[in-house]
Amino acid sequence: LWRFGYPARLLKNNHFRTAASNTSFPAVWMLLAQYSGRIPGPFVVVKKTTFSTMPETVEDKANPELYSPHPGVRGMTLLNREAFKRTVVVPALKVKKEIVNSLLKSLKQSMLKRPGLKRVVEDPEDEDSRLVILDPHKIPGFSLGESEQQVLKELSVVPEVSRYNLELTYENFKLEEILRAVLPEGREVTSGFSRVGHIAHLNLRDHQLPYRHLIGQVIIDKNPGITCVVNKTTIIDSTYRNFDMEVLAGESNLVTKVKENNTAYELDFSKVYWNPRLSTEHVRIVELLKPGDVLFDVFAGIGPFAIPAAKKKCHVFANDLNPESYNWLLHNCRLNKVDAKVKAFNMDGREFLRGPVREELSKELPLMKEEQKTAFHIVMNLPALAVEFLDVFRHLLVGEPCSAAALPTVHCYGFSKHEDPAKDIQERAEASLGTSLAGRCSTYLVRNVAPNKEMLCISFQVPADVLYKRPCPDEAKPASKRLCTSQGFSEEKLLS
Repeated sequence: LWRFGYPARLLKNNHFRTAASNTSFPAVWMLLAQYSGRIPGPFVVVKKTTFSTMPETVEDKANPELYSPHPGVRGMTLLNREAFKRTVVVPALKVKKEIVNSLLKSLKQSMLKRPGLKRVVEDPEDEDSRLVILDPHKIPGFSLGESEQQVLKELSVVPEVSRYNLELTYENFKLEEILRAVLPEGREVTSGFSRVGHIAHLNLRDHQLPYRHLIGQVIIDKNPGITCVVNKTTIIDSTYRNFDMEVLAGESNLVTKVKENNTAYELDFSKVYWNPRLSTEHVRIVELLKPGDVLFDVFAGIGPFAIPAAKKKCHVFANDLNPESYNWLLHNCRLNKVDAKVKAFNMDGREFLRGPVREELSKELPLMKEEQKTAFHIVMNLPALAVEFLDVFRHLLVGEPCSAAALPTVHCYGFSKHEDPAKDIQERAEASLGTSLAGRCSTYLVRNVAPNKEMLCISFQVPADVLYKRPCPDEAKPASKRLCTSQGFSEEKLLS
């Protein structure tokens, strides 16, 4: 637990230790979620077992590997679905076919549930009867419990459990079970992925790479709708926010469609940035906006902040340096019929802030009246670099400050590996702005990116003393005098 960043005070907590000691391992993570306020990302517990040569038919009442594929698949790199077959012995009830439906409703908690598996099969010895397959983990020792016996008594069924040889095939095993059986014992099993339309996106570890094509094909087999699996092969480029990828299985079509929060997007996943894990964050920011507000999206991507804001009748200025992102942004604005409400730009973030953003703020802020409710929001979602862009706000505008309520609110994203990530991102933001944000900002934990690496959002109104440069009172003087007085010479000294 310590290596996942949970503090010593939590691990030493007597109540937590007592609860954890009496709880199964997966449940311990739920306890952690209660104490820390968040649940760790995808986590797979790999149970180490030792396989020995086993007969094709397995009858072991307490065998935890009863539903594992045939042990001979260990180390397979080229998928052979036939090799996963094995036969196991399970409990079954013989019943008349006319009462099968009633029995299934009454004993549904004791039924065997496996993907693609029939729970009722024909009785080879009696065409008027059926065999109802039961879960051996629910019927230990092939002996019915009191509740099951009572149900059978009410239905006039003889409470006699038969042993049935059940053949399990590749189709009956789950994704995690297949990968756990194939990959080396005791090594991490990857079954989680990000889904982007018809594409499954993986980040495989080194020890999983020899099995990458098999992993890709199994994901396609076990997830309807996925027709392409890719693996990231490089880190995300901080300039255009895309990365190299390898197609592991399926078609090589990387142009896809996604739907997020009732908004449709189309994109080329190989050329633009898209992260489905940020869906909740997109909603959170857009919910802060009101109709008529102005949103400046500095690193807009294909529009997950900009387009929902425009649909909310906000005035949107959206920018992205990546030409592909800019083109898909325009496309998605047309797709969602908000192209008239979004002004799109293909510029460097600094140029966008010093150009269109400064121009709009310079024009609108002096016109703001106290009773007006329009708010200005600036979103900077480039967590690898955005904090470094905050220095642009230093004296971005010239003139007398507007009312404090009209000052633009910045939502800036960043990564942190610090033990106190909120403090870290605030201090970095303060260094870029050249002022303290104590009592004037809030930080929000967006998600855990990796062990000991967090993504956060810091929100604050740009302080007036940072945003504005007041004009010198002697600006009407000749240029030569302004230059000298700015360098510390008084007018009297110049005359002398």
